[in-house]
Amino acid sequence: MARVIVVTSGKGGVGKTTTTSNIGMSLARLGHSTLLIDADVGLRNLDLLLGLENRIIYTGLDVLKEDCRIEQAIIQDKRQPKLSFFPLSSNRAELPIRADQVQEFITRLKDDYEYILIDSPAGIDNGFQTAIECADEALVVVTPEVPSIRDADRVIGILMSKGIKQINLIINRIRPNMVKTDDMMSVEDVKNILGIELLGVVPDSEKIIVASNRGEPIVLEAKTCLPGQAFENIARRLTGEEVSFLDLNNSGGRNSVKRILRNFINRSK
Repeated sequence: MARVIVVTSGKGGVGKTTTTSNIGMSLARLGHSTLLIDADVGLRNLDLLLGLENRIIYTGLDVLKEDCRIEQAIIQDKRQPKLSFFPLSSNRAELPIRADQVQEFITRLKDDYEYILIDSPAGIDNGFQTAIECADEALVVVTPEVPSIRDADRVIGILMSKGIKQINLIINRIRPNMVKTDDMMSVEDVKNILGIELLGVVPDSEKIIVASNRGEPIVLEAKTCLPGQAFENIARRLTGEEVSFLDLNNSGGRNSVKRILRNFINRSK
């Protein structure tokens, strides 16, 4: 029976889809059968980051219309046989997919995988509500910036109101040098403000952009790339393994950024 985990963020552009693709690839490389579901109806990008865009023939909408079987819409990654991808719709979707329809898909697929990761749309509109409705756990991806933290705080509240108790934090695009000069919040700042368990920290790197453009998850270079190691460690922690956090020299604390953020969140409540 699969663990169904939604990967969400609140704010767009924080690396949520990149996180989904890399954790999924890492879980598969660790020997766990993993299915990635792109729930971003209308703005599908997970297929691009996995390099699978040219292999999509059918989607979840085609399954609903009975134009194909669900097995025909699922794509198996040729690089990693334990990784599969299921697009819910094309980028030209005319009809939204309801939460009960996604739940039906997951019910049919749960016994075939150990992990099902749902890539949620940004924001808190209908697509987000559909994605979280079907999940048992959540990974909240943030960057150490005021808008990202504020939106994540609201998302965490919604997740809790839906009864999702297992919520973990991933801090993406941390820049240790900026933390040292008090120009960026530290990991401790973000943890203290959001108040959920930290699962991983990923340093900012141009290599992630290059890998994404190639459709190659950065974890395929984990042995020689710090962000790849970070994503792989996140996957290991997700499975229950005790893994030390990478030393990114990002301890910080009493900086003006943190005070600004707290005031910002307090005003928004």
